[in-house]
Amino acid sequence: MDSLENIDGKTITGDALLTQRKLAHYIVEDRSAHYVFIAKDNQPTLAEDIRLIFENREAPDYSEPFTLAHGRLESRSIWASTQLNDYLDFPFVGQVFAIQRHTIDKKTGKETREIAYGLTSHSPVSADAERVLKFNREHWGVESHHYILDWNWNEDRCTISTGHGPENITCLRRFAIGLIKSISKESVSSITKKLARNVRRVFDYLRMTANSRKPIH
Repeated sequence: MDSLENIDGKTITGDALLTQRKLAHYIVEDRSAHYVFIAKDNQPTLAEDIRLIFENREAPDYSEPFTLAHGRLESRSIWASTQLNDYLDFPFVGQVFAIQRHTIDKKTGKETREIAYGLTSHSPVSADAERVLKFNREHWGVESHHYILDWNWNEDRCTISTGHGPENITCLRRFAIGLIKSISKESVSSITKKLARNVRRVFDYLRMTANSRKPIH
């Protein structure tokens, strides 16, 4: 781990598998950084203690406005508390939190609410509820990007391994994702399936052919 670049003052986010006491010590004590972790069933006592503190929650400490993406309206709300700081058997807890993701399918009107629980070494002074929610959203944005890379292009199973090949092909994949997202409201997966193994369609999609550049009347 000591090969990591300087992370002094940075915030390290992780999903439930990384919610480990040893890692928390390393991040805070050895590297002078902060953590934001999710607590799930691999730490059942920890997760249950956090869940109970928010069982009768009232108004959230912060809520995002609804945004539209992929045919869904989505908003996230967060509740944060310091009440467990001296109780939890976990190092350097500055506050615990509950994050609710509220989505509404624009076509069907179906609503879903998912809630996740977590903890951070940040105190409310160094990171208020809104900032903790931002850390969480940024983490899952990165996770989603890696999921797209692996699901659509099997990046984790890529056999290119010599020279600058791995770096170059990764750059091309990321460029393709960014390009698709900038052009279309459809999912990356959907567009990839439509364009796969058809060079002409790719050129039309990128408006690089005479027919695709004709104005629509």
